[in-house]
Amino acid sequence: MSYGAKTASGLARADRVHPVMDTAALTQITEYEWHIAPQGDMRVPGIIYASEQLVQDMDDKVREQVCNVAALPGIVRASYAMPDAHWGYGFPIGGVAAFDADAGGVISAGGVGFDISCGVRTLHTGLTRVDIEPVRERLADALFHSIPAGVGSTGRIHLDDTGMEAMLTGGARWAVNRGWGYREDLWRVEEHGCMEGARPEAVSAQARKRQRNEMGTLGSGNHYLELQEVSEIFDPDTATAFGLAIGDVVVSIHCGSRGLGHQIGTEFLRSMVIEAQRHGIRLPDRELACAPVHSDTGQAYLGAMRSAINCALANRQIITHLTRRVFERVTPAASLKLLYDVSHNTCKPETHVIGGQPQELYIHRKGATRALPPGHPDLPDDLQATGQPVLIGGSMGTASHILAGNPADGATSFASACHGAGRAMSRRKASKRWRGRQLVDELGEAGIVIRSPSNRGVAEEAPGAYKDVDTVVDAADAAGLARKVARLRPLICIKG
Repeated sequence: MSYGAKTASGLARADRVHPVMDTAALTQITEYEWHIAPQGDMRVPGIIYASEQLVQDMDDKVREQVCNVAALPGIVRASYAMPDAHWGYGFPIGGVAAFDADAGGVISAGGVGFDISCGVRTLHTGLTRVDIEPVRERLADALFHSIPAGVGSTGRIHLDDTGMEAMLTGGARWAVNRGWGYREDLWRVEEHGCMEGARPEAVSAQARKRQRNEMGTLGSGNHYLELQEVSEIFDPDTATAFGLAIGDVVVSIHCGSRGLGHQIGTEFLRSMVIEAQRHGIRLPDRELACAPVHSDTGQAYLGAMRSAINCALANRQIITHLTRRVFERVTPAASLKLLYDVSHNTCKPETHVIGGQPQELYIHRKGATRALPPGHPDLPDDLQATGQPVLIGGSMGTASHILAGNPADGATSFASACHGAGRAMSRRKASKRWRGRQLVDELGEAGIVIRSPSNRGVAEEAPGAYKDVDTVVDAADAAGLARKVARLRPLICIKG
């Protein structure tokens, strides 16, 4: 989930009651596609990909935010919402929108989210559940003690000014060069581990200060490190190509750019309010503050955001290194090879076919995962035939999924899919309904070992606070956003 819904104001808003989605305002095109015709200031239609039940369970605020995004300058084709969509800051979480910079297109910090480049990394272990069972508790304890998690968590890595600059420009490549991982890891990381065009000078001193001691940490909220068992295969050929078989155990790491990304989002939202006014951009919602891509503010944000992407990629790389060291101590037979690493809170320039012609567009994916089709030039050679692995994280105690990009050249939603289950209840309400210690015990009885520094954090992330991830993934598959490959069942969850 995007960190955009986790601000103090976001929490307060999430506890307000909004009406459920008004399906009468939508036109059903297929069983899994719903359109909102342009009205008012909308420049393009809104499109929601979801089953009827998922649509009915959505807050009507999602429809409103989809329409608001459709009113922004330079938007192309449509304003999209994924099956896990819920309302967030400005953009819905699960929102996708593309902008043509040469037609006055904008970039919005709210369209990226506060946890810039929050993403999922999945690693093979070469082990099965049978191998894990005798050391499950020991492994859980070792991972919990080796990988800092929780609000304000800090690690053993302390970056000086030179190190910060190198990390912000180098991403996972910087981490590998420092000895935290292997060169071959980079081939399975989005952008090969480093986002070009980073501008560390656009990152404030306060953002740097917040990140100085947070490298190699999970953070809090819905972030986690999980050991998961492959429990079901839907596409045997693609699963084999991905190296997945029933009973295999994988490690999934879900985290982002920590305090640095949040600070960048907070600061640029303020400056974008001023920039939008200066350019005469009428905002249907102040939270949609934006700046023309070609403006100084737009370019500064892009540079800072790319720095935060590199921070997130480096962070997941360091956590990978720490995880490997734990496995070496506890179960030396393991071999942690990287399957893939992909982000779900970004804005990137990509080439897509519009009106039969290739065109560079700035694709906002907020709580949405890139899902490149087979044959895409940005994929490594050994994934050309399958399409990109699409890593869909579940919530604590629930399944996760691995999907693959469809061979449809990204026409459905600019090669984008859902990113998780999507929240169905605010953290405040969840903490009132559940008790963390009780949840830990109940999940333990179900065979899922939980380790967390905060019982309140566990309560806030209760499985019942989220939509059903299987239903969401089924909708993404049926809508053609990506195709199902494998279902993963949690065995151990290290929770912030």
